[in-house]
Amino acid sequence: MMNRKVAVLGLGIMGSGMARRLIAAGFEVAVWNRSREKAEALGAAGARIAETPANAASGASIVVAMLANDDVSRTVWTGDDGALAVMDRDAIAIESSTLTSDWVLELTRDAVAHGVRFIEAPVTGSRDQAAQGILRFLVGGDADAIDAARPAFDAMGSALVHLGPMGSAATVKLANNYLCGVQAASLAEAIALFERRGLDMEQAMSILFDGAPASPMVKGVGRRMLDRDYAPHFLVPLMAKDLGYAAQALADAGIPSAIAQAARQRFAEADAAGEGERDIAAIVEQLRKA
Repeated sequence: MMNRKVAVLGLGIMGSGMARRLIAAGFEVAVWNRSREKAEALGAAGARIAETPANAASGASIVVAMLANDDVSRTVWTGDDGALAVMDRDAIAIESSTLTSDWVLELTRDAVAHGVRFIEAPVTGSRDQAAQGILRFLVGGDADAIDAARPAFDAMGSALVHLGPMGSAATVKLANNYLCGVQAASLAEAIALFERRGLDMEQAMSILFDGAPASPMVKGVGRRMLDRDYAPHFLVPLMAKDLGYAAQALADAGIPSAIAQAARQRFAEADAAGEGERDIAAIVEQLRKA
């Protein structure tokens, strides 16, 4: 790294946790978010609050983005006041959002045109892992750039998997979230079934939690569904978006997926019903009301 200056663009559940880990590791951190109020707590923790992505990225050796979707990523990197145009040659752009591989490849070309080294690095893990600095980064790109950025990766995560050329990590991340979303949607249906049949919920759910269906997703989200604990770990509309991207990736590969579309519909319906600021576990509420 040329210097210890890092910018973080996007301060949602994940980005804010990542920024805090970088501050704690002694980096000089600039932060930007569309709504400034989400940046205020990080400013109090020692970050410089920037008014635009460009202002945050100026002079930084590494710029990390954690954004909602392709359109937001496009604007933040390449739009008016976008980060790429002001980044120094050989600075490193790290895109950690869950995006389509098509946009990742286009963004790679834009970065190269500006003399910027680009790494795609979506993550597995959620709110708690970001706050604890134990995210796992799924990485695509040049090995030398990855090595140069490793101090920042080490501050934010506990593991890094280099999956291959650009676009590889986006594909694996979408598959990961596709499987998580399908589990959560089917779990909501199972819980609704148990409740409508009047079963002892703890007893019935122990079969799922301790048996073949058990997974970290089933155990974590299932417990939140039972407890009606919807403090956000992963927001409902973001899962709907990820399932839509996954369905398109599958279709593009000649694998039409009714499963991805059906799961996406569950999340889209929950979002439309006002659950958009709550955890993905909240999708069960629409089935409880039906």
